[in-house]
Amino acid sequence: MDLGIAGKWALVCGASKGLGLGCAEALVREGVNLVVNARNAGQLELSTANLIAAGAAAAVARGQNAEAPQVLAVAADITTPEGRAAAFAVAGGPGKNFDIVVTNAGGPPPGDFREWERQDWLAAVDANMLTPIELLRATVDGMAARGFGRIVNITSSAVKAPIDILGLSNGARSGLTGFVAGVARSGIAARGVTINNLLPGKFDTDRLAGTIGAAAARSGKGVDELRRTQQAAIPAGRFGRPQEFGAICAFLCSLQAGYITGQNILADGGAYPGSF
Repeated sequence: MDLGIAGKWALVCGASKGLGLGCAEALVREGVNLVVNARNAGQLELSTANLIAAGAAAAVARGQNAEAPQVLAVAADITTPEGRAAAFAVAGGPGKNFDIVVTNAGGPPPGDFREWERQDWLAAVDANMLTPIELLRATVDGMAARGFGRIVNITSSAVKAPIDILGLSNGARSGLTGFVAGVARSGIAARGVTINNLLPGKFDTDRLAGTIGAAAARSGKGVDELRRTQQAAIPAGRFGRPQEFGAICAFLCSLQAGYITGQNILADGGAYPGSF
């Protein structure tokens, strides 16, 4: 299926590895020009080189003199005003005139809510609620004026089924979910702009490896044993792959997904047991 977004410009945050990189790979293979962002400059440089190669290969496969998409990297903290300004000001980029924005920031640490101070809550809300809102605020009116826009927020399955030790994430991301539910149904929906949240369950990323490693250290069980136990609890019988997560994201950014907005798309291998 041709997603109809070749030549568009996308900002993909947290794109040096994991789910963000999976989204960037899927988009660049569709011919989308990218501004990719992450804090780790070295890792981002490696990922950017791979994205450029993937985009060039996809252009050759499309044929008919298809141009390879551009991939521009911005090593900065997108949760800060300075980081967002850098992403919008990168040389050769579209400024604030992005057609697609994929918001993504690392989740706050797990723990016991009794130990969290006010600053912990503010940091979580700033990174996982206010930063996506700021990116949306900077780009959504331009999208509406041009008649096309796609915003996808990578949140968490914990929005649907809260996890007790992830209270900071539960709270901040749920706040974003409520905000999106309203703004996605405002006047922008009739002007070709969609806003959706993509909720990952357990995907085989560095973050999951870190979480399992920490659980193993606490419990005294082996990492491999915990991986098998967690996979067995998922109806699909495995962890997700970043590439398949990226494919879902790319579809939500497509022309064909123009009638999907204000939704929370859960990708968790069937782990959530509810009907709704």
